[in-house]
Amino acid sequence: MLEGKVALVTGASRGIGSEIAKKLASQGAAVILNFNGSKERAEEVKEEIEASGGTAALCQLDVSNYGACEKCMQDIIREYGHLDILVNNAGITKDGLLMKMSEEDFDRVIQINLKGAFHTIRFASRQMLKQKSGRIINISSVVGIAGNAGQANYAAAKAGIIGLTKTAAKELASRGITVNAIAPGFIDTDMTAGLPDKVKEAAAAQIPLGTFGKPADVAAAVSFLVSEDAGYITGQVLHVDGGMVM
Repeated sequence: MLEGKVALVTGASRGIGSEIAKKLASQGAAVILNFNGSKERAEEVKEEIEASGGTAALCQLDVSNYGACEKCMQDIIREYGHLDILVNNAGITKDGLLMKMSEEDFDRVIQINLKGAFHTIRFASRQMLKQKSGRIINISSVVGIAGNAGQANYAAAKAGIIGLTKTAAKELASRGITVNAIAPGFIDTDMTAGLPDKVKEAAAAQIPLGTFGKPADVAAAVSFLVSEDAGYITGQVLHVDGGMVM
């Protein structure tokens, strides 16, 4: 259980991020919900956590903003005195074929999905090094491992997350900080809900278990990796994909 722990979850207002936040809160962690877009949705997640007896607070910022990430981290330490868990989940998609993709669309996805994780790790690790403890989980994707037509920017960012994870794991291990990544496959979220039925059927056909996963499946993997049971696991990429990429 996570009583007394403080966790920051980026991109926590919906989908996988909100499920992770609710899971950690249900285990006793005080969870800071980062969001950039909809404050209303973030408030709903906060209210749901509190209604279940958990503790949550909001932190609105664009993770691609270096200074804003630093200030958020300073505010967390000022308020709670420590930070034990960081989950980098914030991400966007701006899909398009490589030959037609704009520079702006490539850069924006890299800025949020990859550089944003660098920002939060940089400032969170400063506190975790002082504590000589911490858990960092970065949400990658099977796309970062296998690639995907029409997602050059997203695949590059998610592959970068894996390299960032392994490097941070090596740099921080001596102080008792573990850093791992989770690579979800097709998960039932707003992002996949808009796909045409034929695309969904074709995707499901590539998955040995035959179905899309649930946000709760990813949240359960995060819950394990931040637990004491996972204290000897670092620098790893855990696939939560129904066997899609083996």
